[in-house]
Amino acid sequence: MTTQRTLFKGGTILTLDAEVPNLAVGDVLVQDGRIAAVAPSLKADNAQVIDAGGHIVMPGLVDAHHHMWLGVMRRMMPNVDDLFAYIDVVAEKLGAHFRPLDMYLSTKLTAAASLDAGITTIIDACHSSRSTEHTDAALDALEDSGIRALHMVGAAMDKKASSAHLPGDLQRLAHNWNTVSSRVQVGLFGQLNLDWWEAARALDMRILTEFIGDLAKLGPEFAKPGVLGTHNIFNHCTRVPQETWKLFADAGVNITVNPRSDALFGFDDETFAYQQAIDHGLTPALGIDLDTAFGSDMFGEMHALFGQQRSAMRYRRFRGEADAPKPISVEAVLQAATINGARAAGLEGQVGTLTPGKQADIIMVRTDGVAVFPATNAVGTIVQAVERADVDTVMVAGHLRKRAGKLVDVDLAKLNAEVTASRDYLIEASGYRAELFGATA
Repeated sequence: MTTQRTLFKGGTILTLDAEVPNLAVGDVLVQDGRIAAVAPSLKADNAQVIDAGGHIVMPGLVDAHHHMWLGVMRRMMPNVDDLFAYIDVVAEKLGAHFRPLDMYLSTKLTAAASLDAGITTIIDACHSSRSTEHTDAALDALEDSGIRALHMVGAAMDKKASSAHLPGDLQRLAHNWNTVSSRVQVGLFGQLNLDWWEAARALDMRILTEFIGDLAKLGPEFAKPGVLGTHNIFNHCTRVPQETWKLFADAGVNITVNPRSDALFGFDDETFAYQQAIDHGLTPALGIDLDTAFGSDMFGEMHALFGQQRSAMRYRRFRGEADAPKPISVEAVLQAATINGARAAGLEGQVGTLTPGKQADIIMVRTDGVAVFPATNAVGTIVQAVERADVDTVMVAGHLRKRAGKLVDVDLAKLNAEVTASRDYLIEASGYRAELFGATA
């Protein structure tokens, strides 16, 4: 068997592993899809050598919550602040007309854009699993794209959709996708349906729940032993009562927050879900949430988290709270965008840090841009300065998905034409009016 080796040579190495030192100048060796070594200087016979001089080499970013099926609806509702108006458009109007082809193209577009932006792992929150064919189309798109993903299968939101195939289809999906070597795996987008949760737990699946304190509450049945645990992912978690936070903390659930989306819809307030999770000993991760207003850009989420936490906590301090939490650090922000997201996906043993033995999910970021140099502080540079255009190289499981600033094996012109045709079909079929210049919701 031929050994495949890639050597990132002479870069600034940011490991995010407390046991593996960061290096001002160092090398990362990848062998057969895994990180083989991190050291000041490495040699490897027959290795593909990537010159990392003038770059930061680090773990790939993890987008811990993204409705990838909304890809064709990019910026369709940039000003929306009403959740139910949003649902009316994306579910009742457009989503009701989604074909498996539209699901495939939306998911493929979001995956490609994510890889381009240095996102190597994504939790795909699919609240539009209209049929087994739609689910298979989304999974095929993820597999074809080369990204690492946890696809959360959930009932479609519109009233016309049937969920009769759920949760029964989970067994087929688990058999086909949830193997030790699978780069794409499947979980359940189960909301608060305990019967569905039971079916997912029997298959050792992770369970995702959208949770906004104003709209949902946990009844006493959720406090029973074994109902909540590390298999649970709760997203948003805004304006949640303290007794629920204690239940989450005691069970060790995973928390994901969406800084820009939570602000867009007005979900959060100065209690701040990210901070509540931290205060209760949890490790919140970051998600982008939706494309109808934003896009596949974790740098934007990191900027938003840093600014929002500092604003909220300093407001509490200036208001007179002597024990107000301290301001967030760039180190904490980067952890939320990497290792915390890996943990939410159940992949902390495989990705999220540059640790020998882990999967080689690695990005290399240029530091020679006029907005970036000189890179005096590596973490501050990543969190506060670089943008998606500075992402030079992206590797997932040892395979290059972006190199020298260009996606590998992606025909962008073809994808653009296919996605545009999909969007046009959905607009025509639904009768929805999209405004190019007008003030849209």
